[in-house]
Amino acid sequence: MVNFEEIVEKAKKFRDTLTKEDFLEFYGYYRQATEGDCNIEEPEDEEEKARYNAWKSKAGLTLEDAKAHYIEVYKKLAAKYE
Repeated sequence: MVNFEEIVEKAKKFRDTLTKEDFLEFYGYYRQATEGDCNIEEPEDEEEKARYNAWKSKAGLTLEDAKAHYIEVYKKLAAKYE
């Protein structure tokens, strides 16, 4: 079975081709999986705010659940982007 760190490395291969929506879904789960609930102030910059909101929307997920969701998103998007 693949682990979270391996999937993160695989996902980097197609990160630059993701739609903004797909990137933000990945990003939110990644930050939740690696740092837990969002712990920063809401930024002013629109792009940074989109990332902030993607992460904040995953609040309450455990690190393990966030990792599992990240892997599921990878599986869903890998077919589309690899």
